[in-house]
Amino acid sequence: MFAIGAAITWFGLGLGLILTVFNVYPPVDVQPNSLGVNSDGIEGLVGRVIDSLSYFTNLSNVLVAVVLTMLARNPDRRGGVWSAVRMDSLVMISITGLIYAVVLAPDAQVEGLDIIVNSIKHYIVPVMTVLLWFLLGPRRQLTFTSVFSALVIPITWAGYTLVRGEFIVAYPYGFLNVVAYGLPAVLVNIAGVAALGVVLGLLFWGIDRVLGSRQRA
Repeated sequence: MFAIGAAITWFGLGLGLILTVFNVYPPVDVQPNSLGVNSDGIEGLVGRVIDSLSYFTNLSNVLVAVVLTMLARNPDRRGGVWSAVRMDSLVMISITGLIYAVVLAPDAQVEGLDIIVNSIKHYIVPVMTVLLWFLLGPRRQLTFTSVFSALVIPITWAGYTLVRGEFIVAYPYGFLNVVAYGLPAVLVNIAGVAALGVVLGLLFWGIDRVLGSRQRA
């Protein structure tokens, strides 16, 4: 099942990358100071790819794809780094699904093949990842420490997003738009998402302990 989950996630990422490389996304209205303003053809290739990889959605999907691939190869993994990465795969993809469904979906402009990519990345992979963990575990790979060490990757992404935004004056999501809302408001938004990540991490850790205890009993 981990291999199937990994294949689905890699497929969504691969198809999305193909659409990005060949610039076959339907034309959409790009909001001011948002990513997505690149030249057509080969001239805008690098910008399109970097923009695509700069979205939290793609980062979380890549992390899930890597984690599920590693679990398919060897589900009995342990260690501090693995615990943090495993927790990240659950928390980050959950945030991706929740924020998209609640905040971004109402204004999303999705057409053509992007409907498939969007559905996989924002709906299928988040639900599938949590279900696989809930049903198959493996248990005791999440630790209390990993709830907080898992913040390293998303906070690093947020720092990269703000620094890059200073140079290109564009941001992947409206709630990170420093030009529109100012840095203090954006930092509050980031802190809010980080707090949500901690809450989700504690929830996953607590459920994992309960399920692990029942499994051993």
